[in-house]
Amino acid sequence: MAFQFKKPLPLFLFIFFLLHPFVSSERPISEPQAPATVYDLLPLYGFPKGIIPSSAKSYSLSSDGNFEIEFVDSSCYLMFKDQLVYYEKQARGKLEYGSVTGISGILTKKLFLWVPITGISSDDKTGMLEFHVGALSQKLPAKQFLRIQDCQKRRLGYGESQVVSNI
Repeated sequence: MAFQFKKPLPLFLFIFFLLHPFVSSERPISEPQAPATVYDLLPLYGFPKGIIPSSAKSYSLSSDGNFEIEFVDSSCYLMFKDQLVYYEKQARGKLEYGSVTGISGILTKKLFLWVPITGISSDDKTGMLEFHVGALSQKLPAKQFLRIQDCQKRRLGYGESQVVSNI
């Protein structure tokens, strides 16, 4: 004896509830995967990988763009052409496409003074990076920052760029 429905509505409801787990629109939405390293993240925001030294241990990026990078080394010096840059144990700031603002933890040597880099802008059209030191800024070709460099433990002086392998 076969089971029969007299009206189409109960048949529809029976099939709907039977198949509901398979056709449900309440499927879990997967979160987009965060890049594995800060070096994978930087190009997504228009920056070359080499603006951060190879000693980056971890990073965090919040949904509002605030970031923090922790470095393995407690002191890290890099030479970019004729610019000496120092990275503290942690660097922080706010990241948006083509712009990093409110930077702390990265300094550059100007004449005899260490001054904080407060922002970096990237211009895809010109291929230049603009580094902001307070109200002053300096533009450098982004191609100088394509390669990730290892930290130097000591301060490099001007003219010592040969110590760091070619960029």
